[in-house]
Amino acid sequence: MTATMQRSVIGIEIGGTKLQLAVGQGQSAEFNQFWRGPINAEQGAESIRQQILLAVPELLASANLTKGDIAGLGIAFGGPVDANRGMTLLSNQVAGWEQFPIVDWVRENLGWPAALQNDADSAALAESRFGAGRGFDPVMYVTVGSGIGGGLILGGKIFRGCGAGALEIGHLRPGQLPRHIPLSGDTVESIASGFGITERARRTIQDYFATAAYARSQFAATQPKQTNLDVEFQQRLDPRLQRFAKLLELAEGDAINITTAKVAQAAVLGDALALGLLADATHAIGWALAQAITLINPARIVIGGGVSLIGEELFFGPVRRACEQFVFPPFRGLAEIVPAGLGEEVVVHGAVAVAAAEFLKD
Repeated sequence: MTATMQRSVIGIEIGGTKLQLAVGQGQSAEFNQFWRGPINAEQGAESIRQQILLAVPELLASANLTKGDIAGLGIAFGGPVDANRGMTLLSNQVAGWEQFPIVDWVRENLGWPAALQNDADSAALAESRFGAGRGFDPVMYVTVGSGIGGGLILGGKIFRGCGAGALEIGHLRPGQLPRHIPLSGDTVESIASGFGITERARRTIQDYFATAAYARSQFAATQPKQTNLDVEFQQRLDPRLQRFAKLLELAEGDAINITTAKVAQAAVLGDALALGLLADATHAIGWALAQAITLINPARIVIGGGVSLIGEELFFGPVRRACEQFVFPPFRGLAEIVPAGLGEEVVVHGAVAVAAAEFLKD
């Protein structure tokens, strides 16, 4: 091995809910050290950048490395990027990333060169090299987390179209979908991402209580004073309330506390709203995969991200069935749809791989 190959790289995943960093050499699915921290989206991008500045020295110390041991840094960003110019273009979850020159920021604040890709492309590279896509070509990867993105690995390399990116599957527009919960969704991401699922859950419950409050006022105005309004009114509305009673209980009575994990828990308990939300989500994802298969015909489709961890019964099974319903019939069944093999660390694995490809060359 050359002296350059003996050095390490740092990978950073900047997501909508978590920040992950790792030190490695990008030759296997192993890290020297790993760091994870939550993101507070309301505090904006500057807060995340400060987290990075604090986390990097901690990561180096735990790996027993010095600054000179690091050849460069790979960034996997949760949103569209201009990789050639080293800029983040937008985050749909965190304000402050618009047209931000993050590669220059790394060089100025941390002293290393950096390479930038979006999170889905980075994860796709990792899964094709070390995970569930290993041995297949082309490999299509879809991340279903706080947002929804996609990546395509063709001939072992990230396919980025004309340079600005490709396979933005979360931004396909599914027309008449969704079908189970009567709330519109313009894109696959707005229906099926973690943020989309929780937002649709909250809106459904909040709309119910707003409507109930108005209806109760109208009901009260037309009833004799001796009528037990609370009992009669509750009896009339109870069937609708019961649709999400289990989900609301898990959220401690406040829709703002709803998370995708709670929606999944409620669905297991038979909550009708939760089941409908997940049915809409998996239907939209299956539809989107069918469109991508019809155009690309990949050898394997790998799905990762936090929402995919809901599992086989509530996520992967329904996604496969929806995909089969919509896909171009001659391509049906050619590409197996499988869970990511690298778990919640898939994106930071990709960031390390991106850095290794750029800075640990022979």
